Amino acid sequence: MMRSLELALIATLSCAITPAFSADRSRELTALVREDCGSCHGMTLKGGLGAPLTPHDLAEKDAMSLAAIILDGVPGTPMPPWRGLISEADARWIAEKLKQGFPQ
Repeated sequence: MMRSLELALIATLSCAITPAFSADRSRELTALVREDCGSCHGMTLKGGLGAPLTPHDLAEKDAMSLAAIILDGVPGTPMPPWRGLISEADARWIAEKLKQGFPQ
């Protein structure tokens, strides 16, 4: 019984972390990352002015922390805050996709 409860909790939390988006919104966010984030992190997201954003480089970071960085930026660095331009759900989606390997 406890194992079933644990699995149900994990499934619920997974849904809360990775929001579902329409195909159009997914394409918009993919273009945003490729164009805007890519201008600093490299067009292939393997690094540039900004750090690499590959699954290997992000393996030790959790998606919620990455989403917070996306939303609030990193003071004292060129990483700007995106809060006000994208939603928290957008930032979570981007963070999860970065950890998985960002779509083309």
